[in-house]
Amino acid sequence: MSSAVSASTAGAPRPAPGPAADEGLARRLRALACTAPLHDLDTRKVNLAGEYGTYAMAEVALAAIDVVTLQMDFDTGAEHDDVVARLLPRVAAQAPERPAAEHERVARWVLENLINVGSVDRGFRAVYGTFAPDGSYVRRDYDFKLVEEVPGPGGRVYLRTTDEAVNVLVGALDTDVTSAQIAAEVKLEVLVSRGRLADAQLAAEQARYRTVQYAETLRRTLEATRRNVRAVDWLHTVPDLIAEALDHVADRYRHENAILTNIRRARDETSDTGQDKHPDHKLRAAELVDIVKDCIRRHTQLQSRLLEAGPLFRAEQDRQAFAPPAARTGLDLYGQLLAPLLAEPLERAGRVTDAFFAAGAGLRTPGAVRLGDLTELLLTPPAAREHLGAELPEPELVATPDDSRFSEEQFAAAHELLRLPPDAPRRLSGLLADARRRDPELPYLVALLAVHAASPPVGTAYRQGEHQLLFAVDDGTELADAEFGGADLIVGTALLDAASMAAARSEAAP
Repeated sequence: MSSAVSASTAGAPRPAPGPAADEGLARRLRALACTAPLHDLDTRKVNLAGEYGTYAMAEVALAAIDVVTLQMDFDTGAEHDDVVARLLPRVAAQAPERPAAEHERVARWVLENLINVGSVDRGFRAVYGTFAPDGSYVRRDYDFKLVEEVPGPGGRVYLRTTDEAVNVLVGALDTDVTSAQIAAEVKLEVLVSRGRLADAQLAAEQARYRTVQYAETLRRTLEATRRNVRAVDWLHTVPDLIAEALDHVADRYRHENAILTNIRRARDETSDTGQDKHPDHKLRAAELVDIVKDCIRRHTQLQSRLLEAGPLFRAEQDRQAFAPPAARTGLDLYGQLLAPLLAEPLERAGRVTDAFFAAGAGLRTPGAVRLGDLTELLLTPPAAREHLGAELPEPELVATPDDSRFSEEQFAAAHELLRLPPDAPRRLSGLLADARRRDPELPYLVALLAVHAASPPVGTAYRQGEHQLLFAVDDGTELADAEFGGADLIVGTALLDAASMAAARSEAAP
């Protein structure tokens, strides 16, 4: 019996390693990554200059995401300063004894970290692991943003939350927008009918967040269409999206109007005598009425955008398909200018770049373009300059002290010792002995000049027109000296080729 069981077990297919069989694990890992920047705020607040330990930064960050999400519209978003102003009461409530300037700094710091101002692409990156179909463990990068800055009408910059931020806000992850919205509406209707208005308010807020996310999906699709109509699938994907969205809006209207009727009935039936078990029901019901009204307003706006999507696609298709081609192609600076010139001599490349930048800089507008302007400019007397400011004090100039170790006479003596005939090089030890007989400090200067001559600047001497150059060579002989150690260099003078120098200067001349 046991052998039969073991045989059947051995023949059965082995289950895939855990993560390979569970796609939800990867989604949960990404959900954990989306919350990491919020937890990181409380970790990094110790780096701020001051005592900021009393502030709950993650709580302020969630409130900021909430404020930006509720202020998002189809064409605009939240104003940066407006978000900070709405966060100040919450920040001030955490530390009421602190100054208002500190509260504002905390609010701005949290908002800038949600935007991730310090990074290049203003995004976050997390690394998580999954299993490939062959069972190997693979690490993947997950790039996401929470709050992003987008251009708006009039050249203004607005803040908008991303899908990842809304998922963090409502506690969900990669949820289908339509199914999540239906579930939220059904949950809201049940809670209202049962009188659980506190829970119904939370469900209504989550439903509103999902509505914002649905509208954001459509907005990005329309923006991509305006940029390039071929980048969006208007044959299958977008028509299906519009049809499902219109059905979604119609269903939501019916649900929200029914919910609104039930909420109003619950609000009107609430007793004001204080005998009700939940005296805050009337306040909860009034808040729910405002939230559901906002949902209806957003659905109305979403429906109008959905009805405009088809005409927008046809207009963009006509505009992009029949747009006249560019009159001339642009210049590839690297391929057509820089790369060919890198192999050319400097003199020839300079003529090309001078001609290019002279033509590319454009016309220079003169100061007076008309004869009347020139006449007025010449005949206008100079304005009297009365206020020239206070008289400047006469500066007291102090001579800079000469802190050089060696005097001019010592430099002259050292150069005299090192002025050797080209055919008679000398050892450094002999030069040091001659220098020591003249001046006890002179050997140090001679040794310094000899070491410098071990790597002579030949190119500089050619360019400056020098006819000879001091050099030093190490042949492996050790220096025997009481004050200096190292190699006993061979020091000599090399003659430079004057004809070669003249030829090089003539080639370099334009």
